[in-house]
Amino acid sequence: MSVNDARGIGNSSRLPIKFAQLVTLSNHWLDAKQSTFPMTQRFHQASALSLKQLSYLLAVADTLNFTKAAALCFVTQSTLSGGISELERLLGVRLLERDRQRVALTGVGAEVVQRARNILSASHDLIALAQQAADPANGTLKLGMIPTIAPFLLTHVLRTCRKHFPNLQVTVRESQTGVLLEELEDGELDAAVLALPVNLGRLHAHVLFDEPLCLIAPKDDPLTRQTGHRLTDLDASNRLVLLERGHCLREHSLSACGTGADKGGGVVEATNLSTMVQLVSSGMGYALLPEMAVKAGILNGTDVVPVALATPWPMRTIALVTRSSHPKSEFLGEAFSQAVANCREE
Repeated sequence: MSVNDARGIGNSSRLPIKFAQLVTLSNHWLDAKQSTFPMTQRFHQASALSLKQLSYLLAVADTLNFTKAAALCFVTQSTLSGGISELERLLGVRLLERDRQRVALTGVGAEVVQRARNILSASHDLIALAQQAADPANGTLKLGMIPTIAPFLLTHVLRTCRKHFPNLQVTVRESQTGVLLEELEDGELDAAVLALPVNLGRLHAHVLFDEPLCLIAPKDDPLTRQTGHRLTDLDASNRLVLLERGHCLREHSLSACGTGADKGGGVVEATNLSTMVQLVSSGMGYALLPEMAVKAGILNGTDVVPVALATPWPMRTIALVTRSSHPKSEFLGEAFSQAVANCREE
């Protein structure tokens, strides 16, 4: 090996090349290591941000003046300035252009301000949600009610809620029992006013009151001239007017008349209580109506009257049904249930 070759081995001109290769390899290793934990890094970066820093930024964006912004945030100007500087350091960008004469948002600063507004708005919603959970008489309550109850009880329930729970917004869904039970199970409803007995599955019922069912007939029918009739004495399979399938009053009527399961032979069907009254008026048969419907005047202007029955009268149980796991279950089972139950007396 020549002297020149020997000198070449230690030639410092080759060191930067080797050092650059080492730096490149190190950078690749660091990039690979960082990409292994992207979620962790993002989590730490996000957790370092604070709502206070964002509120400082919004105050400056709204006033374009550090003194006024500090006053809005009830902090000193140095505290506000330090908070924004820390926010810029965490994000790695300049958010503001500032000197002694003016303050302005940078391009990226304007975008950050818009997102900061959304974040702070969501934080306010989160606080409101927690406050509503702390006070169950606040917020929204999605209430279901069956068609044989809603026309006669709903107005009183809504009026009572406005009086006793003014911060509770009640939305109402009227549908048949099976639909309401499914929506309760799926969390689409918070509670429902139903008539028992009915298979509730995992749901829980808070009994409100028992309600008699009234037998109705045309006023010139022989049944109206006597008292002490029993439903089991009627030829229910041929002369009973029922609601269509899906209404629990249909099953309650069949059970009260001793017909057992619905076999459908000769039964006259209607889609609502008013149609039932018209069918009875036309001599198509007898029907059982909820007492609340009769008291509300559903027979007014017709030639249909209640028939005096022997005791015990046929009954149905009105209940508020909800999930045992519902966050407002205690409120629904106590204060709200009592308020709805009292509506019966109005």
